[in-house]
Amino acid sequence: MAWKSYELDRAAQKLVLDARERDAKSLNQSYKMRMAVAYGLERFWGEHLRLIAKEETKSIFWKETWDALQKIMKEAGVTIPNDPIRPDREGKLYTQAIQAMSEKLWALSLEEQRVSMAVLTQLCDCIVWWTQRYKTGRLDDETNS
Repeated sequence: MAWKSYELDRAAQKLVLDARERDAKSLNQSYKMRMAVAYGLERFWGEHLRLIAKEETKSIFWKETWDALQKIMKEAGVTIPNDPIRPDREGKLYTQAIQAMSEKLWALSLEEQRVSMAVLTQLCDCIVWWTQRYKTGRLDDETNS
């Protein structure tokens, strides 16, 4: 079996550049993403929902990172759930949609979970590296983390 990089570094660079273009302050989420990996796939996935109402550009960065993971894992032969969850749903429907997505993540085999976590860890490491290179050093990059 040959090793394949799945272009994690390229995906990370695009994620960082897109986030920087939307809102340079959202790049501070890179470090939070890397730390959040340790808490599991379902918690990483759910973070974009927590941020969406108050900090949309940060939420987009998290969601785009999850979307990139899902695409990378699909290429590797592992299907990671990525159900669209609309925050405009009414209370119970919104909660049910979140729970259904969480159940799908928990239903992944232990091997799929471990491999996905390893890939997510490396993707986030790459995101942190590119963030360090692309922060402008201007005041707007350093405030409102």
